[in-house]
Amino acid sequence: MQKKAKTIIKLWLPVFVWCVVIYYLSSIPSLKSDLPNQWDFVLRKIAHMAEYGILTVFLFRAYFKSNGLTIKKSISFAIVFALTYAFTDEYHQLFVFGRQGSLNDVFIDSLGVFFAAFLIYKKIKK
Repeated sequence: MQKKAKTIIKLWLPVFVWCVVIYYLSSIPSLKSDLPNQWDFVLRKIAHMAEYGILTVFLFRAYFKSNGLTIKKSISFAIVFALTYAFTDEYHQLFVFGRQGSLNDVFIDSLGVFFAAFLIYKKIKK
């Protein structure tokens, strides 16, 4: 296999796998923990932010290293893709028994996306 093809797989496979993980978790009818309701709620919202923050990091890395885009363009593309995936994920949940799609969750996801993008930008601009 050519070096370029290996590089593309190395950079984009984590994005694909992470999207599958998010999709899988969204397909589980109930993701409740044994914690009291208020702590369960907080834990799930932190998980939303973390999973989309991680997706943003994977996307930035893939765009920046495989396409030769600038830092700002790579961050911008990563943000757009991650937010689009957040919307489609919530739409998907409308069809999962026991789940509901929520624009509030898209907002929580976007906090993770923008926080990750901010950290990436700050780290690279040092």
